[in-house]
Order: sequence, then structure tokens, then C-alpha cells
Amino acid sequence: MIPPTRWLPMPVLSLLLLLVWLLLQQSVALGQWILGGVLAILIPMICRPFWERQPTIKRPLKLLGYFFRVLGDIVTANVQVSKLILDPRGRMRPAFVEYPLTLKENFPITILASTITMTPGTVSAHLRLDGRTLLIHALDVADTKALIDEIHQRYERPLLEIFES
Repeated sequence: MIPPTRWLPMPVLSLLLLLVWLLLQQSVALGQWILGGVLAILIPMICRPFWERQPTIKRPLKLLGYFFRVLGDIVTANVQVSKLILDPRGRMRPAFVEYPLTLKENFPITILASTITMTPGTVSAHLRLDGRTLLIHALDVADTKALIDEIHQRYERPLLEIFES
């Protein structure tokens, strides 16, 4: 990873901006490199005050495990939702659930909300202003407490270990 400096606060973004500039211009002329380089340095410097502090990943291998867990859960949930939708008796029990958050930082909360939304059958509907509760809509809820415990064990606890341990 390229370390940030004062004049290059987001080096990877700068490199990406330069690359995109050259691709959009369809030219590798010296003038395009210079203009693209100037833009690649100035744009991140101007935008720097609007960016939140980048989170520190304390356990990268856990993050990889989390990624594969979510991927597997998405596949499993697709099958479960398909069965619910195709069931002629229509035994869905939709519900809104207030999920109490133990995560404190914005980035891990965003990852949790996105994970819940990506998993078929659940949607993150609202984050309370105090940042302590996430409103979730689920397609089939037999037991609210069981859903809260499952989300905590499968998603929130690993995120706590990855980002806030």
C-alpha cells in the first residue's frame, strides 16, 4: 500500500484518477499525463476535508472469512427466499425488527447495513440518528429475538473483531 502524504492524501485514488483520465482522453501524450497528474493531485486535496478517517483493519484474515461467510449466506438466502415465494400457501411472516447496535464507528455500521441488505429476504431500512439502532425489514420472521441473535453472531461480532477489537 502506498502511504499517504500531505500533498498526496489518497495515493491510490490519485493513481486511479490519472488512469481514468488517460483512458477517457484515449491518448498517452505528454500533455495528457501532465494535466491528468495535476488533476489526480488536486482533486483528492480539495476533497480531503469531506472524507472520513479511513478505518483500521485489525484482523485482515477475519475480513476474508467474513467475505466468504456473507457470500455463502447470500446463496443460502436466495434458495430460502425462492422457496418462500414459490410456496403456494404463502407462509411469509414479514416484520420490522429494531436491531440494537454494538458497533460504534460509521464504516463498520455501513458494512453491517449493506450486508443485511445484500442478503435476500432482509433490508436495512433506517439507522436511528443516535446510531444505536438499525431498523431491519425481514421477509420471514418467526422469532424476532432469534433474528437479532443470528445477525449479531454471524455479522456484527466478526465486524467488531475486524475493526474495533
